[in-house]
Amino acid sequence: MKNEELVKQLTSPSKNSRLEKFGKTITFLCLALIVFIVAMILLFVAQKGLATFFVNKVNIFSFLFGSSWNPAAKEFGALPMILGSFIVTLLSALLATPFAIGAAVFMTEVSPKGARFLQPAIELLVGIPSVVYGFIGLQVVVPFTRSLFGGTGFGILSGVFVLFVMILPTVTFMTTDSLRAVPRHYREASMAMGATRWQTIWHVTLKAARSGIFTAVVFGMARAFGEALAIQMVVGNSAVVPTSLTTPASTLTSILTMGIGNTVMGTVNNNVLWSLALVLLLMSLAFNSVIKLITKERGKKNYAR
Repeated sequence: MKNEELVKQLTSPSKNSRLEKFGKTITFLCLALIVFIVAMILLFVAQKGLATFFVNKVNIFSFLFGSSWNPAAKEFGALPMILGSFIVTLLSALLATPFAIGAAVFMTEVSPKGARFLQPAIELLVGIPSVVYGFIGLQVVVPFTRSLFGGTGFGILSGVFVLFVMILPTVTFMTTDSLRAVPRHYREASMAMGATRWQTIWHVTLKAARSGIFTAVVFGMARAFGEALAIQMVVGNSAVVPTSLTTPASTLTSILTMGIGNTVMGTVNNNVLWSLALVLLLMSLAFNSVIKLITKERGKKNYAR
């Protein structure tokens, strides 16, 4: 009898094994739920977006490359919004990158003690809501652009200034992390060979961290590409192909937020907005894929070292 009880105790799962099995089950269910939600979002947007071409018979090439957006006249050329989104995103990233690298170099290489004051100031920019950025752009940036370049003040340039401030913290903090990840012996070896501190920063530190810096820039571009409210308030929302930086333009997000509540579900006017959302989603996935690719290559290089 005692032998049977002993065998039963030895063969039955212990408390730790039951807890481990329970933890694995909960983890699997959480992961499955996340994958299910993401898949449903992708399928829903794809179903609504593709209905424009398969149900309403809108030509996909005229949609992507057409320059006239007038839903009332059944003209659905999305090229003005696509160009507006890319121009605003690229210019804001180009403007933010030098400032972000400069701030990151200051906090990591020049004056690490100064980071105690500069970092909280930059962190404040993260907590400001988008609508506040939009109001500041409306009250400050737009009049400034109007007085400097003429016109209405609404346009791509105003949107670039607003997005520059919005993505600056993201690019700065990710660049700072990349610079801090550079091994210390890189700097020491450069100094030992007679290089000055600035030569070390330029030729060694920044070069070693360039994949991380590029990741930060792409991440900031993804943030700028998906911004809606702030850019809508300053860009002008004119669905025409941009001819200059100071004329009113539009982006994918601005047309979406303006039109999605004014259309009837299932109509062609509503479906084309979902098609714009599909384009926006695909571009966001492309940005994420680029970030993942850069991170993967960076990991291979670090492993090789």
